[in-house]
Amino acid sequence: MVKSSHVNYLKNNKLVNFLLAILLIIFSSSCKKSNTEKTVNTDTSLSFWVNGSNNGTLKYTNLNLKPVIKFSFTEAINTATVTNGILLTDEVGAVIPYVTVYQDGNKTISITPQNNLKSFSGYTLAVNDLLKSAGGGRLINPVNIALIAGLDDTDKFPRISDDELLTLVQKQTFKYFWDFAHPTSGMARERNTSGNTVTAGGSGFGVMALVTGISRNFISRTDGLARMQQIVGFLKTADRFHGAFPHWIDGNTGKVIAFSTKDNGGDLVETSLLMAGLLTARQYFDGANATETTLRNDITNLYNEVDWNWYRNGTNSLYWHWSPNYGWDMNLKIQGWNECLITYVLAASSPTHPISKTVYDQGWARDGAMKNGNSYYGVQLPLGNANGGPLFLSQYSFLGINPNGLTDVYANYETQNKAHTMINYNYCVANPAKNIGYSAECWGLTASDIPGGYTASSPTNDRGVIAPTAALSSFPYTPSQSMAALKFFYYKLGDKIWKEYGFIDAFNLNEPWFASSFLAIDQGPIIIMIENYRTQLLWNLFMSAPEIKTGMKGLGFSSPKL
Repeated sequence: MVKSSHVNYLKNNKLVNFLLAILLIIFSSSCKKSNTEKTVNTDTSLSFWVNGSNNGTLKYTNLNLKPVIKFSFTEAINTATVTNGILLTDEVGAVIPYVTVYQDGNKTISITPQNNLKSFSGYTLAVNDLLKSAGGGRLINPVNIALIAGLDDTDKFPRISDDELLTLVQKQTFKYFWDFAHPTSGMARERNTSGNTVTAGGSGFGVMALVTGISRNFISRTDGLARMQQIVGFLKTADRFHGAFPHWIDGNTGKVIAFSTKDNGGDLVETSLLMAGLLTARQYFDGANATETTLRNDITNLYNEVDWNWYRNGTNSLYWHWSPNYGWDMNLKIQGWNECLITYVLAASSPTHPISKTVYDQGWARDGAMKNGNSYYGVQLPLGNANGGPLFLSQYSFLGINPNGLTDVYANYETQNKAHTMINYNYCVANPAKNIGYSAECWGLTASDIPGGYTASSPTNDRGVIAPTAALSSFPYTPSQSMAALKFFYYKLGDKIWKEYGFIDAFNLNEPWFASSFLAIDQGPIIIMIENYRTQLLWNLFMSAPEIKTGMKGLGFSSPKL
């Protein structure tokens, strides 16, 4: 019995041990499997390329209208999570549909907008944490990629003849000086946000634009004459300082508005630009009736009352500013070469307070120091600083002064202005700063608004900003290049820059940025110089003034128009 029980005990114990061993193996195997599952990492990370390249940033500009954004993931992606995990939105957050292509076992995803993006508009392509791997893992490195579309090369407006286009631009731009003129004074507001602030120089441009508008039948002669009476009547009672008007004037009261702390008096250059316009209008309104006769006499009196000699400050140079509070503290001599030739011409032409040729030679020409003679971008520049400076230097004075065939001992002014413009054009075509958009069709650097401010752009101060006035006011000097620019601005960029008063002040395709502003001193030259290119209307009128003929001859100028 004992032996039998012992044998049974041993058999049962072996069975238990066997069963325990089996359970241990199963448990151990189960544990290993469980531990293995816990250590599997299904998280994923991405790399991306926009149109086949990665610039190392999260911002891509100047893209075609259907860019391809390709993502490469370290793990296959759960395609069901793509719709919410990858979002393309526009600037206001609206979702933009896209087409998705999967490759490499869903490890590669290509995204393409379903429809063309809008030119020069910004979009965000966000890959967020709702995107999961096929194994349920998370995205380690979500990204927000900024996409900015480039040029849409389609025409934005129907094609018309070149002549019709020039007229359209003049007519639309004319609205700034007609529809948007200050209601009380009739003067031009400084800019489209200036309220009651009107500008002397810009109003001079506006007066020339008014004459152009009558000549082009945009308005009647009767309406134009009434506006001129309004403007001149206002100027007769407005603040003047030894005959010179301030830069800014309150369009309601005629009182000076300080341009800066010490610039609260006479501004001789602004006065010159105003007087050039007024004299042009005087020559235009040549009727024998009492209304036009009175207008002419009033303009002549305003011109004769400017004490140009006072603004010499006892020297052989004209000075820009004088203040009743600060005197000559601004201390800015008017010296060439810049936009102020018109100031010396009007000063020398004054029947009542003329300056001598000595003041012109020593003050303006600096006894020849304003000469240049060097070549830039293949063009020799007779006068001025390196690379010519902003283009308004060859435009403001020559809204009235005809440079064709005009010479003195310092330069041929037709050559000067054409050279200056071609240097500016050639610089933009060469585009050494690699600005987006600069080309033979998109050029022109001059004073204008820029993002966050205002500057005088030029080849030596290039902020990437093109101002339409630069190329369009150069029509008399570079007609083919200016026409190419006009067609580009209107047909290709028209949806962005063609507005209620013509072309906006400026734009930058690097950003991209488009000004919301219009400035009198930029809109005016467009109308005037296109007209001078077409008919020489303003040149002929201004140069016909007897005072101007006498004054310019006295300074040593020679021209077929004198």
